Amino acid sequence: MRQKRFKVEEIFRILRECEGGLSGIEVCRLHNISEQTLYRWKRKYGGMELSEAKRMKALEEENSRLKRKIADLVLQCDILREANSKKW
Repeated sequence: MRQKRFKVEEIFRILRECEGGLSGIEVCRLHNISEQTLYRWKRKYGGMELSEAKRMKALEEENSRLKRKIADLVLQCDILREANSKKW
């Protein structure tokens, strides 16, 4: 099954529909998502505004980018240590 990626705006629109009176099951059927996904979105984006969610998303992306850079630097450091530890 193909995994769908929803944008933050779409997630907020879906959550507003759920708060607007439609039941969770109806919203899930309408947008072809699982109930677990809906509850996960409610937990993650529950009391936020759209601008806060966009900011959080940007920070998560920056955090993952920085983690990748650190991992690369640690790997390079280990390689250099191993190369320098050999006796010539």
